[in-house]
Amino acid sequence: MNRIKLLFFATIRDRAGVKTLELDIPVDLTIQGLKDKLSTDYPNLKESMHSVLITINREYAFDEAIVPLNAEIGMFPPVSGG
Repeated sequence: MNRIKLLFFATIRDRAGVKTLELDIPVDLTIQGLKDKLSTDYPNLKESMHSVLITINREYAFDEAIVPLNAEIGMFPPVSGG
């Protein structure tokens, strides 16, 4: 198993009800797999997982990326600006 730390920001933090969460995941899990797991295990986050921005160790990551060992995963709502 791979123990990761999730950091939630803004509206995603509100939906999660916590700032951080430590989670054990399979070693070869992708970001998409992590989003699917969070949607199932934490129903309040399901809606957010469709548009969440993800970082792995403070670098943006895409759905096909494999979550590295002991990673710090940031989860941000979409950002808009003008």
